[in-house]
Formats: sequence, C-alpha cells, structure tokens
Amino acid sequence: MKHDFDTLRERFLAHIAIERGLADATVKAYESDIAKYVGWLHARGIDHPADIRTSDIEDYVAALDAAGESARSKARRLASLHELHRFALAEHVVTDDVSAHVKAPKSASTLPEVLTVDETARLLDAATPSADCDDPVAFRDKAVLEFMYATGCRVSEAAGMNLDDLDLDDEHVARLMGKGSKQRLVPIGSYACAAVRRYLQGPRAQLEARSKAAVPERRALFLNKRGQRISRQSIWLIVQAAGRRAGIDRPLHPHTLRHSFATHLIQGGADVRTVQELLGHTSVTTTQIYTHVSPEHLIEAYLMSHPRAR
Repeated sequence: MKHDFDTLRERFLAHIAIERGLADATVKAYESDIAKYVGWLHARGIDHPADIRTSDIEDYVAALDAAGESARSKARRLASLHELHRFALAEHVVTDDVSAHVKAPKSASTLPEVLTVDETARLLDAATPSADCDDPVAFRDKAVLEFMYATGCRVSEAAGMNLDDLDLDDEHVARLMGKGSKQRLVPIGSYACAAVRRYLQGPRAQLEARSKAAVPERRALFLNKRGQRISRQSIWLIVQAAGRRAGIDRPLHPHTLRHSFATHLIQGGADVRTVQELLGHTSVTTTQIYTHVSPEHLIEAYLMSHPRAR
C-alpha cells in the first residue's frame, strides 16, 4: 500500500514538534517548505512518496532557481526535503532516500553586516533622551537599544523579556529564552543597566497606564505605546529610527546589533566558545563567521607587525 503525502506530512510535523521539540516557528518553516514541495510534485503528477526519483528533486531545485530564489532560500528548502525523506525512510514509507545525493547550491560567502564601535556609540547616543524629555517612549527606546547591544539578544528574545528575567542589582544578568526554548544567562553592562533602570523608574509605568486592556501587562519588560508587550516589528522601527538620527546611511535591523555585539567581542579578545554561549548558538560553526577580520584591521596589523611594512 502506498502512503500519501498528507499522512507523511502530518506524521513528520508531529515528529519534529513533539519528539524533537523544535520551536513553533521552526515547525512552521518546515511545514511551508514541504507544502511548496508537495504542491510542485502534485503538479508534476507525483502523488505518493515512493514515486519520487532523484531527478525529480534535482528538477525541483532547478525550478526554485528559475523562480529567482536566493541560494540561502534554496538551501533551506532542500534541507527541509532531506529531513522529510530521511524520516520517510526511517518510517519505512520508502525503501530509499532519493534526496541523499542532491546537494544544496553553493552560495557566496557573505559576512554579517556590522557597525563599527564608533557607529554603535553614535546609534546609542542618538537614542539618548534630552534632559527635559518627558516622553516615556524615548526612555523605552534607549533601554531597548542598550539592552540589545549589551546582551546580543535576538529581537524575539528582547520582545519576550519579562521583568522577572532581569537582575539589575546583584548579578547584573538577563535570562534569555532562545531557540528551542533554551535558556541562557547573559551579563548586562553598566550602560544598559542604567538605561533599563531609568526606564523602569517611571516611563514603563506610564506606558502600562495607557493600556485599555482589562488586565494590565504586568510581566513584559518592554511595552508599546498602548501599554502592551512590544512587538518585533516595533523594535525593528526603533533601530531604524535611531540609525537615521545617528546619520548611518545604510539599512539597519535588530540583528545588526547582535552581529555587532559578537564581532566587537571577538575583536576585543573574547574567544569563540564564549561568544557562542553568549549568543546561544548550538554549533560553534555558526559563531565562527564573526571571526572575520575587516580590511582595516588587516592593514593595521600588517603595518604594526611586518618588519618591512614601512
């Protein structure tokens, strides 16, 4: 008896969600990739997993290329297919993993977009409220930016921060909830501690008072203008607005602060394993991208070190 795609897909998604405990966002990404793949197979007249051939998968990757998908997107979709086909083999739905020899397209090696230390200082200074400022949003924005650069957190982790995840008095650490619901403790520097404390000394309560909800938002650290938990989109706008005020003429996003956090630590002498723990990366390979050295640092090191450079 041939198994249909609907049954296989349901079993696979249940497997990665329940048995492997992957995050909801990751499961949804797999679901989206597989739906696109299965839809393409149906259009090709393939209705059962056992009918797929290696050439079909190669043609699918070629179709993605023709549709203009980036190398990274194609690699991610192919990784989802590899997982699905391995699962089908393990569950005896098929007798061979026909995806095994289909490789992801090579993508150009790109370094993460980072700010220099001076640019970061300009960005954070641009968000500093004036002495006579009474707008609670301004103090929140300053706290958000200082916190994200101090901890290297993901935007989802900043948005998800709760008040009881902070220790600003004794240990000066934040408890971050990362991918796969993994927790880690990250130190908070003095500048971020000061900015968050100032935000908590009044501005946060002012924002909470704006809420029209029956139950006020008591847990969230960062609130929006309506007194509810801040969204990732709002944080994105905060970063972009600060960048414009700082005169940084290239697109910025919340991950720019995370990239800059990691790069500045490496350049300051931190070892890769420590940065890996601070970022919450499962594999050190992911962290090693931050060990790149800028051309300016290369030239400076050469001039300072080579006996015949000058």
